[in-house]
Amino acid sequence: MSIRKDTYFGKMRVRVFDTRDEMGVCAGTEAALKIKELLSGKEEINVMFAAAPSQNETLQVLMADPDIDWSRVNGFHMDEYVGLDENHPAGFRNFLRKAVFDRKPFKSVHLLNGNANDPEEEADRYGKLLEEHPLDICILGIGENGHIAFNDPPVADFADTKRAKVVKLDRICREQQVHDGCFEKLEDVPTHALTVTVPGLCAAKWMYCSVPAATKANAVAHVVRDEISTACPATILKAQEHAFLYADEEAGREIL
Repeated sequence: MSIRKDTYFGKMRVRVFDTRDEMGVCAGTEAALKIKELLSGKEEINVMFAAAPSQNETLQVLMADPDIDWSRVNGFHMDEYVGLDENHPAGFRNFLRKAVFDRKPFKSVHLLNGNANDPEEEADRYGKLLEEHPLDICILGIGENGHIAFNDPPVADFADTKRAKVVKLDRICREQQVHDGCFEKLEDVPTHALTVTVPGLCAAKWMYCSVPAATKANAVAHVVRDEISTACPATILKAQEHAFLYADEEAGREIL
């Protein structure tokens, strides 16, 4: 495995690899090791997953580990479109069912319902669930505008009193969904979503963040170089005790 860069920015460890596959191997392996370590000392743990193509390599490696007792893991997901057809392939619930939840015998799986009659009530329900199940691990990515989950710069709040909320999606965020091939055109991308808030994500004791591809190079540069602020929400990772950012050469090119 070829590591191009390995250093700390704030409290966050950042590693840049030659290839996307190498990035995924490192991120997935380290997340798997931490899950097994935590399960050796606890009866059950709570793990939150991001749903995005950027997570494919990491999740593939994590799911391939034969020694994780998933029957002692409660699974959570971090965001979902409001009003998208529940069978739409771009739905994050559907992504995670296929990539994670249907592949292993989780103790429980807790999903945000983007088709709830009252999205605000659904956000409150999920927030209470997260309070009852403190996160041990969060496996996440970073958006092209520096978002984490659907906490885009206009709506991100580092002091949010809620664990989940309804948000209006930033145009850059919606355009990213088209770039990722999830939707054919911008008009197809929902305008609102349910998201776990920044404090809800950062409540996790361990955070593993995979950020591949050239489209994320600018975001990675801002995360590393900018002051911690909601102008680039992912900068908050630099304040977390156990946060790890993994990038391939294309995403990390501006910080090499």
